[in-house]
Amino acid sequence: MDGATEMSFQSSSNNIFSHDDDYANYPIPLSSLGVRNTSPSRQKVIKTKPRGFDEETVTTFTKVVHSDVYMDDHIWALLPGDLLNEILAHLPPFIIFRLRPVCKRWNSILQDNGFLKVHSQIPSHGPCFLSFWRNSPTPQCSVYSLPLKALYRIPLSFLPEWAFWLVGSSGGLVCLSGMDGLTFKTLVCNPLTQSWRVLPSMHYNQQRQMIMVVDRIDKSFKVIAMSDVYGDKTLPTEAYDSKLDKWSLHQIMPTFNLCSSKMAFCDSHLYLETLSPLGLMRCEVDTGQWKHVPAKFPRSLLDGYLVAGAKKRLFLVGRIGHYSTLQSMRIWELDHAKLAWVEICRMPPKYFRSLLRISAERFDCFGQDNLLCFTSWNQGKGLLYDVDKKVWSWIAGCVLQSCSSQVCFYEPRFDASIH
Repeated sequence: MDGATEMSFQSSSNNIFSHDDDYANYPIPLSSLGVRNTSPSRQKVIKTKPRGFDEETVTTFTKVVHSDVYMDDHIWALLPGDLLNEILAHLPPFIIFRLRPVCKRWNSILQDNGFLKVHSQIPSHGPCFLSFWRNSPTPQCSVYSLPLKALYRIPLSFLPEWAFWLVGSSGGLVCLSGMDGLTFKTLVCNPLTQSWRVLPSMHYNQQRQMIMVVDRIDKSFKVIAMSDVYGDKTLPTEAYDSKLDKWSLHQIMPTFNLCSSKMAFCDSHLYLETLSPLGLMRCEVDTGQWKHVPAKFPRSLLDGYLVAGAKKRLFLVGRIGHYSTLQSMRIWELDHAKLAWVEICRMPPKYFRSLLRISAERFDCFGQDNLLCFTSWNQGKGLLYDVDKKVWSWIAGCVLQSCSSQVCFYEPRFDASIH
């Protein structure tokens, strides 16, 4: 899609998303760089530093200059439906919404089973950050696309007022919870299709620590509820299965002291950090059975977060040191055979000092696949680490962790079903 087409859709007032121009990162025109235009057969490689990334992270891309091509409207109007679905399915999901006002046929594309079937076979758009907050009765939501370097506003006015807490996101679905009067409720929605539904009530209807996981192959999802947020350890674990449309009661977690409320779902198991017994607690989600994993924490660990990676990888992220002395941020990976944490990376000091300017400042860490995102609660900026490429980069132009917002990774998908 060329620049002219891009701008024409951006100005559309009927699309469901609003695109923030301040966060868009457009390629630098050749004329502004003092480079003359060349023929389409020649390519000019330009090195640029994308806005929002560290000054040492340099990205190289190829700029190709194309000549104008006349497109006959009558010919393109005869494009077969299956070929049109194939073309549209390869576009970024957010761009499809900006194309909907073009005609009635494209406006109804989300209800087309042929398009959804093709879209389900397309690889993920790439990592995105979803921010959710409520400063008024109307919920606010924005999605920052790392591949597009752009921020998109998503209207969530269809959500009930009690949907206050962001449980998490998986496979294109988003889970939220809240108190409707004295009743604790949970819902699942697809922000792209604007579809949502409230889950049945749990057996023990109290505010819980929860996590959601989606099985794209099985086209189903599960929501697991742990002990309540006030530390009541007598509540049994409950699991909701979308295929059965009901909650199942499981074993009470045999532990007395949790290190953190953060949970990680890895290889069909749920992991939590515990002090008593020391190490990890692992739950087999299908059977609801808990098991102690005696993986000792690294020495002088101040605070840690469990993060699930790709291909059964489980990471531990935390600070080492004392609150009044020198600290460092480190990343470990669990050796499942030896049941031990193996250090794989240390955050460079310049990033650590910039992310946490105060030794006792609070931070958060969450991940998707093998990407880890660090956020500072007081500064509203994020730091991204690619475990595979071993590259650190700053994230700018997106609404990250603050006192009023909740953030998670998000995978935009039209084919994610709430049923």
